[in-house]
Amino acid sequence: IYWADGFVFVFSITDYESFRLLRPLHQHIRRIHPNANIPLLLMANKGDLLRARQVSSKEGLQLATELGGTYCEVSARESCEGVHEAFQQLCQELSRSSSSCNGEKRRGLHLVRPKSPNMQDLKRRLKQALTSKGK
Repeated sequence: IYWADGFVFVFSITDYESFRLLRPLHQHIRRIHPNANIPLLLMANKGDLLRARQVSSKEGLQLATELGGTYCEVSARESCEGVHEAFQQLCQELSRSSSSCNGEKRRGLHLVRPKSPNMQDLKRRLKQALTSKGK
């Protein structure tokens, strides 16, 4: 979230809860990047399960418009073509937005990742803990 150049929000048309969680997620991203114009793709999956549909196309399109993104409905199960086309569209948007930055690279927030523990050190501490319990 801190360094992304674009976002893909995927939800299931058969699960309204997955759709409902998108707005708070977008608000969280806006708190992190308040002034950034980061491309957003709202992707409705499970387009093949129309009988179990809980989220209408109208609702999805309305949310995408509200969030300033594009909307598509796909069925990853039936064909990867729709998914591929949606990602291609997002990549084209990213390309357009990066070329309009006048050569200036957007800088995100960079968080220092915690260092992974040294395995030798973990083994040593485990051995110490086990020997001290035996005493």
